[in-house]
Amino acid sequence: MQRSDIPSAGYRPEQRPTRFRHEFRPGKLISGLVVLGTAAAYTGDATGAWQVPAYLALPVICLGLLLAGAASWVAYSVRRRRAARAASTEK
Repeated sequence: MQRSDIPSAGYRPEQRPTRFRHEFRPGKLISGLVVLGTAAAYTGDATGAWQVPAYLALPVICLGLLLAGAASWVAYSVRRRRAARAASTEK
């Protein structure tokens, strides 16, 4: 059984798929980077390379999640508007 989103054996590099396999989710990217950055900062603190206050993690992660939520909302709005515009031009 062959799926339409997987290139077949006759796939040539100059024939790129029209759609990507996954949607871009900027909220997940931002939240992941914030959590990794916070973990890196506290790892540096644990090794003695930096001095990071203990109370700093909670506000940084909360602001990162707020920013990630805003980015997700904007991306959703763009995808929804693009889908509505595409649906209105179909015949």
